[in-house]
Amino acid sequence: MYGKVKLTKRQIKEDKFTAFMLNSKQQVEENWQYLAIAVIVVILGVVGSVYYFDSVEEASRQAAANLSQGNLEFRGGNSPEAILTFIGIINNFGGTKSAEQATFMLGKVNLQTRNYPESIRYFEMYLQKYQKNLLNRASSYTGLGTALENQGNFQEAAEMFEKGTMAMPESPLQQSLRIGAMRNYLKVDNVEKARPHFEYISERFEGSETANRAARLFYEKARASYKDTDH
Repeated sequence: MYGKVKLTKRQIKEDKFTAFMLNSKQQVEENWQYLAIAVIVVILGVVGSVYYFDSVEEASRQAAANLSQGNLEFRGGNSPEAILTFIGIINNFGGTKSAEQATFMLGKVNLQTRNYPESIRYFEMYLQKYQKNLLNRASSYTGLGTALENQGNFQEAAEMFEKGTMAMPESPLQQSLRIGAMRNYLKVDNVEKARPHFEYISERFEGSETANRAARLFYEKARASYKDTDH
């Protein structure tokens, strides 16, 4: 009879390791197709991510170049071409920063060319879609107020100018927004609504041509309103 062979700890560890390696080899041989597919999926995911970010970057560059072109056309007095360029940016590069500016510029160009319905449409679109650029938002309210006033919609114009004063309280547009709100409220005989804007202009821009013009407009209308009330 042979006696029992006592295995050392090292031999036991080596046996376990050998068994693990044999088992792993067997699993790899049995499942190599699935492992290959998993590796391919990972590689495709990495390649897809790189391609996506490269595409986004290229789209942003192209949109920015087109925006510059549209601005040049606008400054050069070629408004029809500028409008087509800006519309192209919105249609083809909608998710870019340039599309935001193109939307604003479409409001501005149409306002300058007296296409008030289109100007209103694009300024409203800008205000609905974009929130972060406060100066552009205040400018959009200025554009809306101007377009509505030129169409004779004085009450709505006054409200747009007034909203613009709240969009960016410290904006450089406060002067024109305030006098726009005041002027249009006076046109619909609402002296009380016009008063706070007149007071703001008088206090902040004392001695300026804007303040003097505001005073003339306000006191003329106020006197006329009081005379009508007396009668």
